[in-house]
Amino acid sequence: MTGRQRREAVFDPVFLEDLSYWTRTDRKRALRTLKLVEAILRDPFDGIGKPEPLRRELAGRWSRRIDSEHRLVYQVSDDRVDFLAARYHY
Repeated sequence: MTGRQRREAVFDPVFLEDLSYWTRTDRKRALRTLKLVEAILRDPFDGIGKPEPLRRELAGRWSRRIDSEHRLVYQVSDDRVDFLAARYHY
């Protein structure tokens, strides 16, 4: 492995439920969500979807835009990325 650290992807049940919802109702949003997951695993803090650190009670978590209404919310640690939600605007 090069200088980049590969983090494990951990999918919260809420995230999986949200992705399942998009798969059933809006294929475009489902594909966008999966594209964001790939980008986050490459670089959790930069790239597509306008990565943004969250504040207040959500401090320590990040979000990326799925579209103008919905956000993908995730948390990064040294060895893993927890994907927490993929619907609504936190």
